[in-house]
Amino acid sequence: MVKLRLKRFGRKQRAIYRIVAIDVRAGREGRDLGKVGFYDPQKKQTYSNVASILYFLERGAQPTKIVHDISKRGKLKNFGLM
Repeated sequence: MVKLRLKRFGRKQRAIYRIVAIDVRAGREGRDLGKVGFYDPQKKQTYSNVASILYFLERGAQPTKIVHDISKRGKLKNFGLM
């Protein structure tokens, strides 16, 4: 099963997260299937590639709760738990 979840980048105390499509059996730093956006919690910035997100959602990917909450703040309408 594929999930849309966060992958940590950045340095200590200054984490930046990529939103990636990844197999559930892979670890947090595992190999991803595709990058669909990023989230910077310090600056409260989010970038999402909506076309890529919809591509993975149409093929059965499930967003995690955190990614779902981030997307709601970004006001993405077609992005939800299935």
